[in-house]
Amino acid sequence: MKKKLIALAAVGALIIGLAGCSSAPAAPGGDAPAAKDLKDLVVGFAQVGAESGWRTANTKDIQDSFKEAGIELKFSDAQQKQENQIKAIRSYIQQKVDYIAFSPVVETGWDAVLNEAKAAGIPVILTDRAVDSKDESLYKTFLGSDFVAEGKKAGEWVKTEFADADSVKIVQLEGTTGAAPAIDRAEGFADVIKGDKKFDIVASQTGDFTRAGGRQVMEALLKSQPHIDLVYAHNDDMGLGAIEAIEAAGLKPGKDIKIVTVDAVHDGMQALADGKINFIVECSPLLGKQLIDVIKTLNEGGTVEKRIVTEETTFTQEQAATALPDRKY
Repeated sequence: MKKKLIALAAVGALIIGLAGCSSAPAAPGGDAPAAKDLKDLVVGFAQVGAESGWRTANTKDIQDSFKEAGIELKFSDAQQKQENQIKAIRSYIQQKVDYIAFSPVVETGWDAVLNEAKAAGIPVILTDRAVDSKDESLYKTFLGSDFVAEGKKAGEWVKTEFADADSVKIVQLEGTTGAAPAIDRAEGFADVIKGDKKFDIVASQTGDFTRAGGRQVMEALLKSQPHIDLVYAHNDDMGLGAIEAIEAAGLKPGKDIKIVTVDAVHDGMQALADGKINFIVECSPLLGKQLIDVIKTLNEGGTVEKRIVTEETTFTQEQAATALPDRKY
């Protein structure tokens, strides 16, 4: 009986030993696995689309930053459709990329696919836009602008510009319905002007962040609204489209109708320098290097802030004229 017990113990020890050999050895002291070489990393990026000059600059900066860092980037263009982004993210999960980054088309409807990424052990990084989810464990960080603050900056300029006016009729050109910047820029702007009865947003319609959309909406509003003092556009491209519609109606943008926009891309800055736009709140598209820094930190086993806000400014006509020669986007 004693011999049988000894034999069974030996077999058990052998099985445990074999099991241990089949699994990856733990790092000394229980630390995280060693960091990968950057050249061995693969990152999947699901872009919103190419709806504006801002987005084009954002895409170029991200692609250039990854090339400079020597990290492989798998890139997809969702053409402003959420279903295309979800499909791209699922493809990245199947390809077992090391990280997934994306700028959500809209805020809601992401929990299912982000849970799939979490189950696969792939960290997700949000860039430029946030998601509306109660489970913050679904992503490592949100890197981008404070859109509410941008709306507030636009509102503060409007309050100062029209301080002596008795009545101000405003039309708002909204971004894509359901998109974080559209929701937040409207909220920030409204928070600043509320309580002052002279400010009246007489119409608010989506131009989908495109120049063509801005022009189309503005053409209709010029016909339906007897008097407009100000256009507040959620991005430069819609503001530029509004300029085209205003000029086609025989009016002078920047004078007959004042315009405030968000972004500060080259074409918008040129229109500001020319006096066709009156004020621009900056929203920098140059997020590539910050995204690389986040990935490097996570790759080395570090932690990052849940919210990383980009530093931005505002521009008057004179400031735009000064900044344009050295502007990168």
